[in-house]
Amino acid sequence: LSHYLKDLASKMTRFNTFVATGALVLALAASSTAFAPSLDLGRTSFRATSEQRSEASSPASRSNGRTQLSMAATIDLKGKVAFIAGVADSTGYGWAIAKALADAGATIVVGTWPPVLKIFQMGLKKGSFNEDSTLSDGSLMVIDKVYPLDAVFDTPDDVPEEIQNNKRYAGLDGFTISEVAAAVEKDYGKIDILVHSLANGPEVTKPLLETSRKGYLAASSASAYSAVSLLQKFGPIMNEGGSMLSLTYIASEKVIPGYGGGMSSAKAQLESDTRVLAFEAGRKWGLRVNTVSAGPLKSRAASAIGKEPGQKTFIEYAIDYSRANSPLEQDLYSDDVGNSALFLLSPLARSVTGVTLYVDNGLHSMGMALDSKSMEAE
Repeated sequence: LSHYLKDLASKMTRFNTFVATGALVLALAASSTAFAPSLDLGRTSFRATSEQRSEASSPASRSNGRTQLSMAATIDLKGKVAFIAGVADSTGYGWAIAKALADAGATIVVGTWPPVLKIFQMGLKKGSFNEDSTLSDGSLMVIDKVYPLDAVFDTPDDVPEEIQNNKRYAGLDGFTISEVAAAVEKDYGKIDILVHSLANGPEVTKPLLETSRKGYLAASSASAYSAVSLLQKFGPIMNEGGSMLSLTYIASEKVIPGYGGGMSSAKAQLESDTRVLAFEAGRKWGLRVNTVSAGPLKSRAASAIGKEPGQKTFIEYAIDYSRANSPLEQDLYSDDVGNSALFLLSPLARSVTGVTLYVDNGLHSMGMALDSKSMEAE
């Protein structure tokens, strides 16, 4: 009996020690800010208002309608300058990103391809884009300045004579990447946000087996290397803690028939470069670099791919396929990409870099087409 009581007392002592140690660990964890998530990132925080919480719990909020939540109300980018390369109308993702940033208070400046510059500027002056410019407070987005930008040319020495003499470039100069970066620095000093929203493949309708070397390299130059060059030239005039974002497409990793001419290869390059640039620009300038893999959107540029009389365009096929096969059976709007981009470009994502973020209703995760003929019941 004596031996039994001694053994029981020893076990009780060890148990009490375990409990005391556990309580100490819990107390330290509760009091340690090292393990607690920060709710204050500078002037930025994200909390749902009571109105948003009530909407989130209502049946209406679970419908497949257009995205209503705007993060701009909780992200403060006042005093920040954003340069968006590749905006020429109000139908693309570049415009949606600019609008989301403007809604959060950022100053918006854009770079536009010279051949469409006058048309875009005229549209802005006439108010043609006002309906697509309305911000959450009812005001209209202001584009502070529009620069001519041809992102396939890094310096004036790169511009060939045929471009210099092209009537669509008449009266324009300073449209190379290095010249635009210098002009932006002169006008605004340091900037905080850089967005690459441009791509071009002159042989995009051709299968890869029929794509010429010239067409393949042109797609790579305009759609991938242009992002590298932009960061090379703009990185030195960006504030530490700034962020760059580009736009990619699932064709970088999956076969998308009809998206040819080397464009799928260019998007794969862009995603690989995003990871390398995240490291290099992070160490050199303290910048973050990410890309958004966006689902199909019927923009003006995309609508021009594979357009045949009496037939659906490539983008129309892509949109129909996406809706039929995505986990979320809903339309994808440009605002969805705009809101996601806003997050990545804001202090909320201060620790996120080198990422490819899919904003495509989950289509990238699917391995089988639900609307395939092989899925039909016999």
